[in-house]
Amino acid sequence: MRFKIGLFLIPYFFCITALKAKAQADTLSLNFQDAEKHFLDNNLSLLAQKYNIDASKALVSQAKLWDNPVLSTDQNIYDGGSKKFFYHNTSLGQGQVFVQLSQVFTTAGKRGKQVQVAKDNAQVQEAAFNDLMRNLRYNLQLDFSQLGSLVEQDKVYQAEISSASNLVNGIQQAFDAGNVAMKDLIRLKALLFGLQNDRIENSKQINDLQTELKTLLGTSETTYITPVISSQSSQSIKLDIPALIEQAKTNRGDYLSNKYQFNSATHDLAYQKALAAPDITVGLSYDKNSSYAPNYYGLQIGLPLPFFNRNQGNIKSATYTLKSQESTMKANEAQLKNEVVSAVRQYELTQEMFSTQQTAFNEQYDKLFNSMLKSFKERQIGLIEFVDFFDTYKDTKLKILQQQYDLQKAIADLNFATGTTIIKP
Repeated sequence: MRFKIGLFLIPYFFCITALKAKAQADTLSLNFQDAEKHFLDNNLSLLAQKYNIDASKALVSQAKLWDNPVLSTDQNIYDGGSKKFFYHNTSLGQGQVFVQLSQVFTTAGKRGKQVQVAKDNAQVQEAAFNDLMRNLRYNLQLDFSQLGSLVEQDKVYQAEISSASNLVNGIQQAFDAGNVAMKDLIRLKALLFGLQNDRIENSKQINDLQTELKTLLGTSETTYITPVISSQSSQSIKLDIPALIEQAKTNRGDYLSNKYQFNSATHDLAYQKALAAPDITVGLSYDKNSSYAPNYYGLQIGLPLPFFNRNQGNIKSATYTLKSQESTMKANEAQLKNEVVSAVRQYELTQEMFSTQQTAFNEQYDKLFNSMLKSFKERQIGLIEFVDFFDTYKDTKLKILQQQYDLQKAIADLNFATGTTIIKP
């Protein structure tokens, strides 16, 4: 019997240990708006993506730069007549000097087209940043809401464990006095054991979410986050699906990224076609003592003859890339519309579960629980009836909390699908 009682008490000690660890941590109570501010200020993934934006903008500046002029020279290193190295006699007009300065001038607007492609790529990086923020904010909202629900569930377990512990202590005394059967005592201890185990599993989920939230918010590893969840109004909000779809097209980073990649592919095709036009090289040269004139000044103009390489392969590749991006953009647009419609329907269905009567029902159910607990202590109801009600009460309370979380998740899904805050969590 002592061994069995010890087994029942093991989860209780785990709960006590978890509570002590919580007490030693720095508690941070915040609502979602405060959590979002912490997230925007401290999240390292966002900071890393910001550097990618800066890097892509630097490439735009690079694309605007002209090609550097080329300065070349040709000096004699050995004179066979005088048998001297680097021989040069200015007074006798001996020695040879050659200097050339040349500059490449691009044609067909290549530089402007290259700058446009670089700008498109910078827009893609900005869209990727916005999409990363959208995904991380969605994870933040889900983790925040789920943590709040689990903390409330922990309170339910605490209340039931406290009541069950008092009952077990009372029944134990009655059993020791010979007034209660062993099966009733064991049944209540099993009930307590089950509640303690459920609370431990609930605490494990809380610990996992604490880890995720601390990473998202960039807080200290010793911080214990306590979400403050605002109660949602029971009044349903009218949502205009076509307007929400247009908002999603304006705000969603994944859609904009595909759009900018399509623009980049369009501009890259124009750039590849422009590369087929040869660039012109213009140069000035000066030659001393190696031409028909002692001091020769020349003008050089050069361009490649496009007989073999007219950039055919790159043009064809850019054409197929453009078609691929066009198909991807259309598929992404169809997905966007479906996600918005699905999120609106899910929110409306979840909202229907809430009413002003739910709060009153919750309060009445708590009063009924206290009444049933009192009736059992006074032997007005039997053990089986009380245990069944005890389990039903716990399940109902947890379902109410689950409905509240489902509403928060529906709000998160709607904001995620549209890429902006339609309903504040």
